[in-house]
Amino acid sequence: MGDPRYPRRTWRKPKRPLNYDLKMDELKTLGGFGLRTKRELWKARTELSRLRQQARSLLALGEEARGEREPVLIRSLERIGLVKPGSGLDDVLNLQVHDVLARRLQSIVMKKMDFRTPYQARQAVVHGHVMIGERIVDIPSYTVTVEEEGSVRLLPGSPLEAVLEANRRLAKEESAGADAEQGDGEDAGAAPGDPAPADGLVRADEAAAAARAAGEAEAAKEAAPGGGGGAQEAPGAQEAPGAQEAPGAQEAPGAQGGAPAERAP
Repeated sequence: MGDPRYPRRTWRKPKRPLNYDLKMDELKTLGGFGLRTKRELWKARTELSRLRQQARSLLALGEEARGEREPVLIRSLERIGLVKPGSGLDDVLNLQVHDVLARRLQSIVMKKMDFRTPYQARQAVVHGHVMIGERIVDIPSYTVTVEEEGSVRLLPGSPLEAVLEANRRLAKEESAGADAEQGDGEDAGAAPGDPAPADGLVRADEAAAAARAAGEAEAAKEAAPGGGGGAQEAPGAQEAPGAQEAPGAQEAPGAQGGAPAERAP
């Protein structure tokens, strides 16, 4: 027997603690249950491994020995709420680490009371604001039994009652806002209190929108460089017949290489 001041470790590290997928899963579990360090998670995994080992050892026994020891294990797990009454060894082997963490006092307080985060629940437990029956329990990792779960309550006169009331009010406001947004989506942008437009008004609006679109298309066509009839030359803009050069105004044959040609009067 060793020194009671230095007890043996009750947890084991994973074989590959630097595995990326394992680290991401551990961080997600730490945030979901409000754990302070990975050591708390490793303790829960070690306890789950011990329970599975007991179930596997019972499966390897004979019918007589198994019939004597199996009810003892099942009753102990029913007492802490890990399995339901009438469960078997297969249910024990199907347990996950989340099932073990959900029986912690911190998780029970988070579920029963209106704390917004598991870290708020942990702070309430550590600061002595949570009672089980008539005693104050300030250990977040305390395993709550099924009988004790109904007696978990807040310390009378605790200042956290105002915090919980504010959390309830905020939760109601958020739920009301979510319902309003869902109603706006169903009305397709219409205000909740506005009446639905009449069929004639809808048709008039559609006709006006179609007319505006046709006008914009015609204006764009006229403004195009090669489009529209306005870009063609007007008929009156052609050169008049009298404006053509007179036949005598052509250069005289002898004017080539000599004096400049004279034009006919």
